[in-house]
Amino acid sequence: MKKVAIVGGTGYTGVELLRLLARHPQIEVCAITSRSEAGKAVSDIYPSLRGEYDLAFTEPTIQTLAQADLVFFATPNGVAMKQTPELLASGTKIIDLAADFRIQNIETWSHWYGMEHGCSQLVAQAVYGLPEVNREAIKSANLVANPGCYPTAVQLGLLPLIEQGLIDTDYIVADCKSGVSGAGRGASVGSLMCEAADSFKAYSVAGHRHLPEIKEQLALAHGAPVGVTFVPHLVPMIRGIHATVYARLNEPSTSLESIQKIFEIRYQNYPFVDVMPLGSHPETRSVRGSNICRIALHRPQGENTLVILSAIDNLVKGAAGQAVHNMNLMLGLPEATGLKLVPLSP
Repeated sequence: MKKVAIVGGTGYTGVELLRLLARHPQIEVCAITSRSEAGKAVSDIYPSLRGEYDLAFTEPTIQTLAQADLVFFATPNGVAMKQTPELLASGTKIIDLAADFRIQNIETWSHWYGMEHGCSQLVAQAVYGLPEVNREAIKSANLVANPGCYPTAVQLGLLPLIEQGLIDTDYIVADCKSGVSGAGRGASVGSLMCEAADSFKAYSVAGHRHLPEIKEQLALAHGAPVGVTFVPHLVPMIRGIHATVYARLNEPSTSLESIQKIFEIRYQNYPFVDVMPLGSHPETRSVRGSNICRIALHRPQGENTLVILSAIDNLVKGAAGQAVHNMNLMLGLPEATGLKLVPLSP
């Protein structure tokens, strides 16, 4: 059995990690930390986990965390970087579910996240944890930056097109919608039921923190900068992200059937990407509670704009599930272990 610890276990991604790891056959959660809830039993904070863990929340000390083979940081931005150097030195592997190591350009990171980076010397060492791109690098990594939820849905919908040079990379539009859990568990007026229910709105149109992550990763796939307009929206549901991505084909004569085949071949060896038949419309409820990304392609009126639909559960494939996938790779376990989850319906 491999031992893992979770720092920041009281947020939605923390409890989702606990849910997934409770049934993982080769993992023992040896510590779960929270400064605010230290001393309280996990089941007292999350009754859904009653009978699954005989653990209480503890303070996140290096001595406690270094006993684990791998530590998940399910913490706000700027937290993981403070303990990462010492933990890596102790031989413990790290997966950061926040943004501390996602962006390689330190100046860009500081601009978007509004703080100085605490261990910029380790950013170049971090592997971006999108298994559909970096599977082999993740296997040998000691530090993995778990991707953001929006970037996961957008990238998986675009990568086959960019890699094959099929679209105009100067003009891509990602129109994305997320459930309220994407805002986290902290109390805020915008996340109140009376504020979010029966409503629909765009936010951060001038610039969202996930935009530089999307652009940097797509530029790596393209080998040059890409132009992306990314607009997120809040929808009155708890879980799920739906990305509708628009791209112009370079060659109008390219058939939708040939593009479909490219997607099917690109993802045929990746267990958590489902390329649906032409004409499909993936729904967020079809992936709820699972680590699956469902993708469908459309070409409205047969014109030159390709529409890519991409749906994920923001807490699973967009966060904790992807982190467990990365953990499996880093610890030498079969990559789908503990993640063969049937989506919840209704």
